[in-house]
Amino acid sequence: MDRVHAMQVFLRVVESRSFVRAAETLGLPASSVTAIIKRLEKHLQIRLLNRSTRNLSLTPEGERYLSRCREILDLIDDTESSLHGSAERPHGRLRVDVPAGIVHALILPKLEQFQQRYPDVYLMIGVNDRQVDLIQEGIDCVIRTGSLHNSALVARRLGELRWITCAAPSYLEEKGIPEGLEDLPLHRAVHYFSSTTRRVTELNFTEDGSSVGVAVPGSVAVNETGLYIKLGLDGGGLMQLAEILVADQLRTGELVEVLADMRPAPVPVSLFYPHQRFLSPAMRAFADWTAELFSTVG
Repeated sequence: MDRVHAMQVFLRVVESRSFVRAAETLGLPASSVTAIIKRLEKHLQIRLLNRSTRNLSLTPEGERYLSRCREILDLIDDTESSLHGSAERPHGRLRVDVPAGIVHALILPKLEQFQQRYPDVYLMIGVNDRQVDLIQEGIDCVIRTGSLHNSALVARRLGELRWITCAAPSYLEEKGIPEGLEDLPLHRAVHYFSSTTRRVTELNFTEDGSSVGVAVPGSVAVNETGLYIKLGLDGGGLMQLAEILVADQLRTGELVEVLADMRPAPVPVSLFYPHQRFLSPAMRAFADWTAELFSTVG
């Protein structure tokens, strides 16, 4: 029995709180995960987990074994990372979670470049911007904009996004071009709401060096970037979003920037990963590559 692999499987089962979810994140059949845990318990001659149809919990011995497993696996990861030479290629499965706008505007157009540079890294890209439980869902890292207030995560700054206010020419012909914040009550906006808090975001501007939030009237709110852009292109109202997401439409004139001298402050973009996980060669390669991408759009 490969005891290191068994430890890794045991740790993932505990983190996922499910044999099935652990199997999915490890890319193994559920029957294999069950068999590995049974062999591990037989080898140790102790029960590590209490199982029921609805619940999975650690025994007292399982708690002690879990603590030692984490120490051992972290030490192995740290040792391998420290010995990782330039001639050795990063490899393995890396599960990441990225907002849809960043995926479509930045990552997908350059994905072939990453695959050519790191052919032994298997990327699993989840697309959403909700808060996720990295441990339970078996996600190695997430990319998020703004600050993520979670002390259990480590942040690596990738870059920043320049935000603009824009609208379709048909809307501006109807409502006119706003010249200042005092004009905004006469306009309407396409609203964007948080998938987590359900709160509709204001439009933000910089005036005399200070950030100012303005609640512009509107009649529809969405929580998906592609739909948000579509409503703006259809003349739904003012939008505020990262310039890179609509760069093509700005070039073709399908969208027009307004209040350019009052742009909000750039929004930071970071990669987050759990404290207990070392920055593996595969994750470091992905982080370095995405940082390169963001350096071209600042």
